[in-house]
Amino acid sequence: MILSASGWRKIFTEDKDSESSSKEIGNNNKILSYLIGETFAEYIKTAAGKTNPEVVIGTDTRPTGAEIARVILNACSCNNLKCIYLGYAAAPEIMSYAKNFDGFIYISASHNPIGHNGIKFGLSNGGVLEGSEARKVIESFKAKCRNITEEEQNKLLEKLSGIPAVGAAKYYKKQSLKSYEKFIRHVITGCEKPAAQKVILNEIKKSVKKNKISIFCDMNGSARAASIDKKFLSSLKIELRAFNDVPGNIVHAIIPEPENLIHCANRMQEAHGLNPDDTGILGYMPDCDGDRGNIVYWNEKTKKAEPITAQEVFALCIMAELSFELWKNSSAKNLAVAVNCPTSMRINEIASCLGAEVFRAEVGEANVVNLAREKRNEGFNVRIFGEGSNGGNITYPSAVRDPVATIFAIIKLLSLRDTKYGHGLFHIWCQKSGQEAKYKDNFTLADILETLPVYTTTGVSEKRAVLQVKMEDKGKLKENFKAEFEKSFNEKVSEFNNYGIYSWKCFLTNGTKETEAGENWNNGNGGLKVLFYDKEQKPFAFIWMRPSGTEPVFRVMCDVKGNNPDLEKKLLSWETEILQRADK
Repeated sequence: MILSASGWRKIFTEDKDSESSSKEIGNNNKILSYLIGETFAEYIKTAAGKTNPEVVIGTDTRPTGAEIARVILNACSCNNLKCIYLGYAAAPEIMSYAKNFDGFIYISASHNPIGHNGIKFGLSNGGVLEGSEARKVIESFKAKCRNITEEEQNKLLEKLSGIPAVGAAKYYKKQSLKSYEKFIRHVITGCEKPAAQKVILNEIKKSVKKNKISIFCDMNGSARAASIDKKFLSSLKIELRAFNDVPGNIVHAIIPEPENLIHCANRMQEAHGLNPDDTGILGYMPDCDGDRGNIVYWNEKTKKAEPITAQEVFALCIMAELSFELWKNSSAKNLAVAVNCPTSMRINEIASCLGAEVFRAEVGEANVVNLAREKRNEGFNVRIFGEGSNGGNITYPSAVRDPVATIFAIIKLLSLRDTKYGHGLFHIWCQKSGQEAKYKDNFTLADILETLPVYTTTGVSEKRAVLQVKMEDKGKLKENFKAEFEKSFNEKVSEFNNYGIYSWKCFLTNGTKETEAGENWNNGNGGLKVLFYDKEQKPFAFIWMRPSGTEPVFRVMCDVKGNNPDLEKKLLSWETEILQRADK
């Protein structure tokens, strides 16, 4: 099992097939599940300072979720926890609802294949455990796995064989949805008081009544199919056209990357083929736990439904939410964004135009969430944060990605337009970025996308972004990479000059800290980025690497300024070749 702050994951099906839709988890996984529940029960008593803490437990819609939940519920109950079982619940829903209790256990493997499953733990702050607390739980769990005897395992399996499955508590599920809908209003508006929320939401509703918006959603049987999406969107006069919306009926691959967004794009294309004036202009597809939803949009210029890449979705949301802060208060100060290390540099350009600083953490949602908390404690206004390399966004006060927040970042761009009282969001962006000539009153999302900085970035789901390496010591691998990189760069310096690259610096990320590397590039399993500069010493491109915390692979990527796919391919290929030489 891979154990990290962002979640624990493994193939949970008894047949050990990552693509299996079997419900059976087998005896070994039952024992692991019980030890997981027991470990968290012991931890939460200390963390909450209570002998009988209340915890919320839920699952995404994978077939193995119910059996894992059955075992964990028993382990928690046997350790005097009061358990509130929601059954299917989207990650943002359970994490917002858990603010009313002492903590949560969420059974999910996010975007991983259907045969995988995993666990996320959290307290009452709306996010997963931060690094140091997660390590306590991990070490305790490892000790239990080491120390359990064969006799104890047999007794445990005998005990579990007589315990029936537990049904979701309908009352608590209803309360969870109600709590989540209340919370998402705060997230979208950035206002805590309902009266202030109403003012902004009414502006959106008024605009949508004038210029109708319909949204397609390929639920793909995910936990979002059992959440608030349709009810909430309709309350703002936005039609949601959901399909594949039976919870648990997962009909195609889970990861919401362009190859799977095609189903949503096809529905949108079909609708516009039947009616050229169709109001369906946005679409999204969540992953299985419903914490991100990458986007499809109707391009009025090409008359095609087109996916937006993960990095571009994140950039669009960053621009929208920073502009929204300036729309609410034109003199807003200390704006900042927290992102992970491989997030495209287009974010830096957008933030610079809108007067915001960018801070970077290691990959892992928990790292970015904790970095945002640290910066807020330092006095920064961190409205939006997240991992551009994975798509979606986190909008404060949420501590988890949420497709509703992503959709509404775009809806605010489209609906909060110029009035006699001031500029709308897109006009603010055009003005601040020196592109006012591109603004027009009847703009579309295609017009907005054309104003974003252009970068060429490796997609996280591309085959060339994933390597298999032999060395177990990833820190030593990076030491070898340093020697090979410096030798190769010096040999190719004139070739790099022709590409526009004149110098470089190396940066390391571990947890919430990014540091410039000196002679030592060994930062264990953290992230490593080599940033390249042009002749004027401005950032021009980077290559990045890190062992995955949730899958047994080594990830690489490249980001290049401009529409430059040839250079992106060359740099990524060069990085891969150097790593292969270093892997010895």
